[in-house]
Amino acid sequence: MNSTAFHSADILIPKSTADMHKWSVIACDQYTSEPEYWEAAEKEVGDARSTLRLILPEIFLEDKDVAQRIDKIHSAMDDYLAKNIFDEYKDSMIYVERVQSNGIIRKGIVGAIDLEQYDFSKGSTSQVRATEATVVERIPPRLKVRQGAALELPHIMILIDDPEDKVIGQLKPSDMKQLYSTELMQNGGSISGYLVDKDTQESIDKALASLADPDVFNKKYGLENTPVLLYAMGDGNHSLATAKEYYEQLKKSAPDKDFSNHPARYALAEIVNLHSDALKFEAIHRLVYDVDVNGLISEMTSALDLSENASEQYFTCCTSEGEKKYFIGKTSSNLSVGSLQNFLDGYIKSKGGKIDYIHGTENVKSLAAKHNGIAFILPDMDKSQLFPTVIKDGALPRKAFSMGHADDKRFYIEARKITD
Repeated sequence: MNSTAFHSADILIPKSTADMHKWSVIACDQYTSEPEYWEAAEKEVGDARSTLRLILPEIFLEDKDVAQRIDKIHSAMDDYLAKNIFDEYKDSMIYVERVQSNGIIRKGIVGAIDLEQYDFSKGSTSQVRATEATVVERIPPRLKVRQGAALELPHIMILIDDPEDKVIGQLKPSDMKQLYSTELMQNGGSISGYLVDKDTQESIDKALASLADPDVFNKKYGLENTPVLLYAMGDGNHSLATAKEYYEQLKKSAPDKDFSNHPARYALAEIVNLHSDALKFEAIHRLVYDVDVNGLISEMTSALDLSENASEQYFTCCTSEGEKKYFIGKTSSNLSVGSLQNFLDGYIKSKGGKIDYIHGTENVKSLAAKHNGIAFILPDMDKSQLFPTVIKDGALPRKAFSMGHADDKRFYIEARKITD
Protein backbone atom coordinates (compact mmCIF):
# COMPACT_ATOMS: atom_id res chain seq x y z
CA MET A 1 0.00 0.00 0.00
CA ASN A 2 1.14 3.53 -0.78
CA SER A 3 3.20 5.17 1.97
CA THR A 4 1.59 8.55 1.21
CA ALA A 5 -1.96 9.65 1.98
CA PHE A 6 -3.32 8.77 -1.49
CA HIS A 7 -4.55 5.19 -1.91
CA SER A 8 -6.48 2.89 -4.18
CA ALA A 9 -10.15 2.41 -3.28
CA ASP A 10 -13.19 0.25 -3.98
CA ILE A 11 -14.76 2.48 -6.62
CA LEU A 12 -18.30 2.24 -7.97
CA ILE A 13 -19.11 3.10 -11.60
CA PRO A 14 -22.60 2.77 -13.12
CA LYS A 15 -23.02 -0.28 -15.31
CA SER A 16 -22.51 0.15 -19.07
CA THR A 17 -26.28 0.47 -19.65
CA ALA A 18 -26.34 3.82 -17.79
CA ASP A 19 -26.78 7.12 -19.63
CA MET A 20 -23.55 8.73 -18.40
CA HIS A 21 -24.52 12.14 -19.79
CA LYS A 22 -27.50 12.22 -17.43
CA TRP A 23 -25.64 10.43 -14.64
CA SER A 24 -22.91 13.06 -14.24
CA VAL A 25 -23.68 16.51 -12.83
CA ILE A 26 -21.48 19.36 -11.69
CA ALA A 27 -20.11 19.91 -8.17
CA CYS A 28 -22.79 20.88 -5.63
CA ASP A 29 -21.00 24.09 -4.62
CA GLN A 30 -21.33 25.67 -8.08
CA TYR A 31 -24.02 28.07 -9.35
CA THR A 32 -25.19 28.86 -5.82
CA SER A 33 -26.87 32.06 -7.04
CA GLU A 34 -28.26 30.63 -10.28
CA PRO A 35 -31.32 28.43 -9.70
CA GLU A 36 -31.87 28.33 -13.44
CA TYR A 37 -28.73 26.17 -13.83
CA TRP A 38 -30.12 23.52 -11.47
CA GLU A 39 -33.59 23.78 -13.03
CA ALA A 40 -32.00 23.03 -16.41
CA ALA A 41 -30.13 20.08 -14.90
CA GLU A 42 -33.40 18.71 -13.49
CA LYS A 43 -35.04 19.02 -16.88
CA GLU A 44 -32.15 17.32 -18.66
CA VAL A 45 -31.96 14.41 -16.19
CA GLY A 46 -35.69 13.78 -16.07
CA ASP A 47 -36.46 10.35 -14.59
CA ALA A 48 -33.04 8.87 -15.39
CA ARG A 49 -30.70 7.60 -12.70
CA SER A 50 -28.32 10.42 -11.89
CA THR A 51 -25.88 11.75 -9.33
CA LEU A 52 -28.31 14.68 -9.14
CA ARG A 53 -30.38 12.40 -6.88
CA LEU A 54 -27.34 11.70 -4.66
CA ILE A 55 -26.13 15.23 -3.92
CA LEU A 56 -27.50 18.40 -2.36
CA PRO A 57 -26.79 21.45 -4.52
CA GLU A 58 -25.70 24.08 -2.03
CA ILE A 59 -28.16 26.58 -3.44
CA PHE A 60 -30.76 24.59 -1.42
CA LEU A 61 -28.65 24.24 1.73
CA GLU A 62 -30.67 26.79 3.73
CA ASP A 63 -34.12 26.00 2.32
CA LYS A 64 -36.88 25.06 4.73
CA ASP A 65 -37.25 21.60 3.19
CA VAL A 66 -33.52 20.76 3.39
CA ALA A 67 -34.14 17.88 5.84
CA GLN A 68 -36.58 16.28 3.41
CA ARG A 69 -34.11 16.74 0.56
CA ILE A 70 -31.41 14.97 2.58
CA ASP A 71 -33.76 12.09 3.40
CA LYS A 72 -34.49 11.67 -0.32
CA ILE A 73 -30.75 11.62 -1.07
CA HIS A 74 -30.13 8.86 1.48
CA SER A 75 -33.10 6.87 0.14
CA ALA A 76 -31.84 7.20 -3.43
CA MET A 77 -28.43 5.90 -2.38
CA ASP A 78 -30.00 2.88 -0.70
CA ASP A 79 -32.23 2.30 -3.72
CA TYR A 80 -29.36 2.42 -6.23
CA LEU A 81 -27.34 -0.03 -4.16
CA ALA A 82 -30.32 -2.37 -3.70
CA LYS A 83 -30.96 -2.36 -7.45
CA ASN A 84 -27.30 -3.19 -8.14
CA ILE A 85 -26.79 -0.40 -10.68
CA PHE A 86 -23.02 -0.23 -10.09
CA ASP A 87 -19.97 -2.23 -11.07
CA GLU A 88 -17.47 -2.20 -8.20
CA TYR A 89 -13.75 -2.04 -8.97
CA LYS A 90 -11.92 -3.30 -5.92
CA ASP A 91 -8.63 -1.73 -4.83
CA SER A 92 -8.59 0.53 -7.88
CA MET A 93 -7.62 3.94 -9.20
CA ILE A 94 -9.29 5.68 -12.15
CA TYR A 95 -7.31 7.78 -14.63
CA VAL A 96 -9.46 10.68 -15.81
CA GLU A 97 -9.13 12.90 -18.87
CA ARG A 98 -11.43 15.91 -18.80
CA VAL A 99 -11.75 18.04 -21.91
CA GLN A 100 -12.64 21.45 -20.47
CA SER A 101 -14.96 23.98 -22.05
CA ASN A 102 -11.89 25.70 -23.55
CA GLY A 103 -10.72 22.46 -25.21
CA ILE A 104 -7.73 21.92 -22.90
CA ILE A 105 -7.35 18.45 -21.39
CA ARG A 106 -7.07 18.17 -17.61
CA LYS A 107 -5.63 14.86 -16.41
CA GLY A 108 -6.11 13.36 -12.97
CA ILE A 109 -6.27 10.20 -10.89
CA VAL A 110 -9.25 9.30 -8.71
CA GLY A 111 -8.45 7.44 -5.50
CA ALA A 112 -8.86 7.77 -1.75
CA ILE A 113 -7.27 10.27 0.64
CA ASP A 114 -6.43 9.03 4.14
CA LEU A 115 -8.13 11.43 6.55
CA GLU A 116 -5.69 10.43 9.30
CA GLN A 117 -3.09 12.36 7.30
CA TYR A 118 -5.21 15.48 6.84
CA ASP A 119 -5.60 18.43 9.17
CA PHE A 120 -7.40 21.56 7.94
CA SER A 121 -6.47 23.76 10.90
CA LYS A 122 -4.22 26.77 10.29
CA GLY A 123 -0.59 25.91 11.00
CA SER A 124 -1.13 22.24 10.16
CA THR A 125 1.94 20.18 9.28
CA SER A 126 0.01 17.19 7.89
CA GLN A 127 0.76 15.70 4.47
CA VAL A 128 -2.67 16.86 3.22
CA ARG A 129 -3.51 20.51 3.96
CA ALA A 130 -6.11 23.16 3.25
CA THR A 131 -4.95 25.99 1.00
CA GLU A 132 -7.45 28.52 2.30
CA ALA A 133 -9.01 29.16 5.67
CA THR A 134 -11.67 26.59 6.54
CA VAL A 135 -14.85 28.20 7.87
CA VAL A 136 -15.90 25.71 10.55
CA GLU A 137 -19.43 27.11 10.58
CA ARG A 138 -19.85 25.74 7.05
CA ILE A 139 -19.25 22.15 8.15
CA PRO A 140 -22.38 21.25 10.24
CA PRO A 141 -24.98 21.66 7.45
CA ARG A 142 -22.79 19.61 5.10
CA LEU A 143 -22.27 17.03 7.82
CA LYS A 144 -26.00 16.32 7.85
CA VAL A 145 -25.74 15.09 4.25
CA ARG A 146 -22.88 12.71 5.07
CA GLN A 147 -24.44 11.36 8.27
CA GLY A 148 -26.60 8.41 7.32
CA ALA A 149 -25.31 8.35 3.73
CA ALA A 150 -24.36 4.98 2.27
CA LEU A 151 -22.25 6.56 -0.49
CA GLU A 152 -19.91 9.45 -1.14
CA LEU A 153 -19.34 11.14 -4.48
CA PRO A 154 -16.28 13.37 -4.90
CA HIS A 155 -15.97 16.89 -6.22
CA ILE A 156 -12.69 17.19 -4.30
CA MET A 157 -9.63 18.07 -6.38
CA ILE A 158 -6.23 17.92 -4.71
CA LEU A 159 -3.04 19.36 -6.17
CA ILE A 160 0.44 17.86 -6.27
CA ASP A 161 3.54 19.93 -7.07
CA ASP A 162 5.14 17.72 -9.73
CA PRO A 163 7.02 19.94 -12.21
CA GLU A 164 8.48 16.93 -14.06
CA ASP A 165 5.02 15.31 -14.27
CA LYS A 166 6.29 11.93 -13.11
CA VAL A 167 3.08 10.86 -11.36
CA ILE A 168 0.33 11.50 -13.92
CA GLY A 169 2.45 12.02 -17.03
CA GLN A 170 3.36 8.33 -17.19
CA LEU A 171 -0.27 7.28 -17.81
CA LYS A 172 -1.51 6.42 -21.32
CA PRO A 173 -5.18 5.75 -22.09
CA SER A 174 -4.22 3.33 -24.86
CA ASP A 175 -2.77 0.99 -22.22
CA MET A 176 -5.91 0.96 -20.06
CA LYS A 177 -9.48 -0.30 -20.05
CA GLN A 178 -11.95 2.51 -20.68
CA LEU A 179 -14.75 2.57 -18.10
CA TYR A 180 -16.75 5.52 -19.38
CA SER A 181 -16.72 8.36 -21.89
CA THR A 182 -19.37 11.04 -22.18
CA GLU A 183 -20.21 14.59 -23.08
CA LEU A 184 -21.05 16.66 -20.00
CA MET A 185 -24.16 18.80 -19.71
CA GLN A 186 -24.40 22.59 -19.92
CA ASN A 187 -21.04 23.50 -21.49
CA GLY A 188 -19.11 21.12 -19.21
CA GLY A 189 -16.95 19.68 -21.98
CA SER A 190 -16.42 15.92 -21.93
CA ILE A 191 -14.76 13.27 -19.77
CA SER A 192 -13.31 9.77 -20.05
CA GLY A 193 -12.22 7.40 -17.30
CA TYR A 194 -9.81 4.45 -17.45
CA LEU A 195 -9.02 1.64 -15.01
CA VAL A 196 -5.42 1.80 -13.73
CA ASP A 197 -3.84 -1.67 -13.55
CA LYS A 198 -1.88 -2.91 -10.51
CA ASP A 199 1.57 -2.42 -12.03
CA THR A 200 0.75 1.16 -12.95
CA GLN A 201 -0.68 1.75 -9.48
CA GLU A 202 2.67 0.71 -8.06
CA SER A 203 4.45 3.16 -10.39
CA ILE A 204 2.11 5.94 -9.22
CA ASP A 205 2.80 5.01 -5.59
CA LYS A 206 6.56 5.13 -6.15
CA ALA A 207 6.41 8.49 -7.91
CA LEU A 208 4.31 9.98 -5.10
CA ALA A 209 6.63 8.50 -2.47
CA SER A 210 9.55 10.16 -4.25
CA LEU A 211 7.83 13.57 -4.04
CA ALA A 212 7.19 12.88 -0.36
CA ASP A 213 10.82 12.12 0.44
CA PRO A 214 11.77 14.69 3.14
CA ASP A 215 15.18 15.40 1.58
CA VAL A 216 13.69 15.91 -1.88
CA PHE A 217 10.90 18.07 -0.47
CA ASN A 218 13.14 20.32 1.62
CA LYS A 219 15.65 20.77 -1.20
CA LYS A 220 12.87 21.72 -3.66
CA TYR A 221 11.66 24.59 -1.46
CA GLY A 222 15.01 25.59 0.09
CA LEU A 223 13.94 24.43 3.55
CA GLU A 224 15.40 22.46 6.43
CA ASN A 225 13.62 19.84 8.55
CA THR A 226 10.16 20.99 7.43
CA PRO A 227 7.22 18.52 7.44
CA VAL A 228 6.26 17.42 3.95
CA LEU A 229 3.26 19.03 2.23
CA LEU A 230 2.44 16.64 -0.61
CA TYR A 231 -1.27 17.24 -1.19
CA ALA A 232 -2.73 20.77 -1.26
CA MET A 233 -6.45 21.37 -1.61
CA GLY A 234 -7.56 22.72 -4.97
CA ASP A 235 -11.36 22.41 -4.87
CA GLY A 236 -13.78 20.96 -2.33
CA ASN A 237 -11.99 22.21 0.79
CA HIS A 238 -15.12 22.16 2.96
CA SER A 239 -16.23 18.80 1.59
CA LEU A 240 -12.98 17.18 2.69
CA ALA A 241 -13.22 18.97 6.04
CA THR A 242 -16.74 17.54 6.43
CA ALA A 243 -15.49 14.02 5.68
CA LYS A 244 -12.77 14.51 8.31
CA GLU A 245 -15.25 15.74 10.92
CA TYR A 246 -17.60 12.82 10.20
CA TYR A 247 -14.74 10.34 10.66
CA GLU A 248 -13.62 11.98 13.91
CA GLN A 249 -17.19 11.88 15.25
CA LEU A 250 -17.42 8.17 14.43
CA LYS A 251 -14.24 7.49 16.41
CA LYS A 252 -15.50 9.48 19.39
CA SER A 253 -18.85 7.66 19.36
CA ALA A 254 -17.14 4.25 19.72
CA PRO A 255 -13.74 4.75 21.40
CA ASP A 256 -13.15 1.01 21.80
CA LYS A 257 -13.78 0.20 18.13
CA ASP A 258 -10.95 -0.25 15.61
CA PHE A 259 -11.51 2.25 12.79
CA SER A 260 -8.18 1.64 11.05
CA ASN A 261 -9.90 -0.06 8.09
CA HIS A 262 -13.27 1.67 8.26
CA PRO A 263 -14.42 3.07 4.88
CA ALA A 264 -15.09 6.49 6.47
CA ARG A 265 -11.37 6.85 7.21
CA TYR A 266 -10.96 7.75 3.53
CA ALA A 267 -12.48 10.25 1.14
CA LEU A 268 -12.66 9.84 -2.62
CA ALA A 269 -10.78 12.58 -4.47
CA GLU A 270 -8.99 13.37 -7.71
CA ILE A 271 -5.33 14.40 -7.69
CA VAL A 272 -4.15 16.80 -10.41
CA ASN A 273 -0.71 18.21 -11.15
CA LEU A 274 -0.42 21.87 -10.19
CA HIS A 275 1.61 22.41 -13.37
CA SER A 276 -1.12 21.20 -15.73
CA ASP A 277 -1.76 23.68 -18.55
CA ALA A 278 -5.46 23.22 -17.82
CA LEU A 279 -5.20 24.88 -14.41
CA LYS A 280 -5.32 28.67 -14.47
CA PHE A 281 -5.15 30.68 -11.26
CA GLU A 282 -7.03 33.95 -11.35
CA ALA A 283 -7.22 36.71 -8.76
CA ILE A 284 -10.38 37.35 -6.78
CA HIS A 285 -10.69 41.09 -6.18
CA ARG A 286 -12.02 42.88 -3.09
CA LEU A 287 -14.91 45.32 -2.91
CA VAL A 288 -15.19 47.33 0.31
CA TYR A 289 -18.15 49.66 0.93
CA ASP A 290 -20.15 51.33 3.68
CA VAL A 291 -16.85 52.76 4.94
CA ASP A 292 -15.11 56.13 5.18
CA VAL A 293 -13.11 55.76 1.97
CA ASN A 294 -10.50 58.39 2.71
CA GLY A 295 -10.15 57.25 6.31
CA LEU A 296 -9.58 53.65 5.24
CA ILE A 297 -6.97 54.62 2.67
CA SER A 298 -5.15 56.81 5.19
CA GLU A 299 -5.05 54.10 7.84
CA MET A 300 -4.10 51.44 5.27
CA THR A 301 -1.26 53.59 3.92
CA SER A 302 0.24 53.76 7.36
CA ALA A 303 -0.40 50.15 8.39
CA LEU A 304 1.00 48.62 5.18
CA ASP A 305 3.63 51.31 4.56
CA LEU A 306 2.19 51.92 1.09
CA SER A 307 4.21 53.83 -1.46
CA GLU A 308 4.88 54.14 -5.17
CA ASN A 309 8.27 52.48 -4.77
CA ALA A 310 8.24 49.12 -6.53
CA SER A 311 8.17 46.01 -4.37
CA GLU A 312 7.04 42.41 -4.77
CA GLN A 313 3.58 42.93 -3.27
CA TYR A 314 1.10 45.42 -4.70
CA PHE A 315 -2.51 46.16 -5.63
CA THR A 316 -4.49 48.83 -7.45
CA CYS A 317 -7.00 50.88 -5.52
CA CYS A 318 -10.03 52.26 -7.42
CA THR A 319 -12.34 54.92 -5.99
CA SER A 320 -14.53 57.71 -7.36
CA GLU A 321 -11.39 59.85 -7.46
CA GLY A 322 -9.55 57.49 -9.80
CA GLU A 323 -7.08 54.59 -9.73
CA LYS A 324 -3.73 54.30 -7.99
CA LYS A 325 -1.24 51.48 -7.74
CA TYR A 326 0.24 50.88 -4.32
CA PHE A 327 3.27 48.83 -3.34
CA ILE A 328 3.30 47.21 0.11
CA GLY A 329 6.33 47.97 2.26
CA LYS A 330 5.15 46.22 5.43
CA THR A 331 3.95 42.73 4.49
CA SER A 332 2.20 40.24 6.76
CA SER A 333 1.87 37.39 4.26
CA ASN A 334 3.75 35.74 1.43
CA LEU A 335 1.17 37.17 -1.01
CA SER A 336 -0.30 40.59 -1.80
CA VAL A 337 -3.80 39.24 -1.17
CA GLY A 338 -2.78 38.01 2.29
CA SER A 339 -1.23 41.28 3.41
CA LEU A 340 -4.25 43.26 2.16
CA GLN A 341 -6.80 40.85 3.63
CA ASN A 342 -5.15 40.89 7.05
CA PHE A 343 -5.48 44.67 7.14
CA LEU A 344 -9.05 44.72 5.84
CA ASP A 345 -10.22 42.10 8.36
CA GLY A 346 -8.87 44.18 11.25
CA TYR A 347 -10.19 47.46 9.87
CA ILE A 348 -13.74 46.21 9.26
CA LYS A 349 -13.84 44.51 12.65
CA SER A 350 -12.99 47.76 14.43
CA LYS A 351 -14.53 50.41 12.13
CA GLY A 352 -17.34 48.58 10.37
CA GLY A 353 -18.07 48.21 6.67
CA LYS A 354 -18.71 45.39 4.26
CA ILE A 355 -16.43 43.34 2.04
CA ASP A 356 -17.27 41.23 -1.01
CA TYR A 357 -15.16 39.04 -3.29
CA ILE A 358 -15.53 39.70 -6.99
CA HIS A 359 -14.30 37.96 -10.14
CA GLY A 360 -13.26 40.25 -13.01
CA THR A 361 -11.59 43.66 -12.99
CA GLU A 362 -14.41 45.54 -14.71
CA ASN A 363 -17.01 43.93 -12.45
CA VAL A 364 -15.34 45.06 -9.25
CA LYS A 365 -14.78 48.58 -10.63
CA SER A 366 -18.43 49.01 -11.60
CA LEU A 367 -19.61 47.68 -8.24
CA ALA A 368 -17.30 50.09 -6.41
CA ALA A 369 -18.82 52.97 -8.35
CA LYS A 370 -22.33 51.70 -7.65
CA HIS A 371 -21.73 51.39 -3.89
CA ASN A 372 -19.45 54.45 -3.60
CA GLY A 373 -16.84 52.10 -2.22
CA ILE A 374 -13.29 50.95 -2.95
CA ALA A 375 -12.20 48.29 -5.44
CA PHE A 376 -8.94 46.53 -4.67
CA ILE A 377 -7.60 44.93 -7.84
CA LEU A 378 -5.10 42.20 -7.04
CA PRO A 379 -2.48 40.55 -9.24
CA ASP A 380 -3.05 36.98 -10.43
CA MET A 381 -1.35 34.47 -8.20
CA ASP A 382 1.52 32.56 -9.79
CA LYS A 383 0.82 28.83 -9.37
CA SER A 384 4.38 28.28 -8.21
CA GLN A 385 3.61 30.38 -5.11
CA LEU A 386 0.89 28.05 -3.80
CA PHE A 387 2.93 25.39 -2.02
CA PRO A 388 5.61 27.76 -0.63
CA THR A 389 2.89 30.09 0.70
CA VAL A 390 0.92 27.31 2.41
CA ILE A 391 4.16 25.97 3.89
CA LYS A 392 5.16 29.42 5.17
CA ASP A 393 1.84 31.05 6.10
CA GLY A 394 -0.44 28.08 6.61
CA ALA A 395 -3.78 28.25 4.81
CA LEU A 396 -4.18 31.25 2.51
CA PRO A 397 -6.80 33.92 3.22
CA ARG A 398 -10.29 33.03 2.03
CA LYS A 399 -10.92 33.76 -1.63
CA ALA A 400 -7.21 34.10 -2.36
CA PHE A 401 -7.54 32.74 -5.88
CA SER A 402 -9.94 31.09 -8.30
CA MET A 403 -8.95 27.92 -10.08
CA GLY A 404 -10.78 27.74 -13.39
CA HIS A 405 -14.31 28.60 -14.44
CA ALA A 406 -17.49 27.12 -12.98
CA ASP A 407 -18.21 25.03 -16.10
CA ASP A 408 -14.90 23.21 -15.66
CA LYS A 409 -15.29 22.16 -12.03
CA ARG A 410 -15.50 18.44 -11.25
CA PHE A 411 -18.54 16.49 -12.33
CA TYR A 412 -19.73 13.59 -10.18
CA ILE A 413 -19.25 10.13 -11.71
CA GLU A 414 -17.42 7.78 -9.34
CA ALA A 415 -18.87 6.73 -5.99
CA ARG A 416 -17.72 4.75 -2.93
CA LYS A 417 -19.40 3.07 0.03
CA ILE A 418 -18.63 4.79 3.35
CA THR A 419 -20.41 2.44 5.75
CA ASP A 420 -19.02 -0.82 7.12
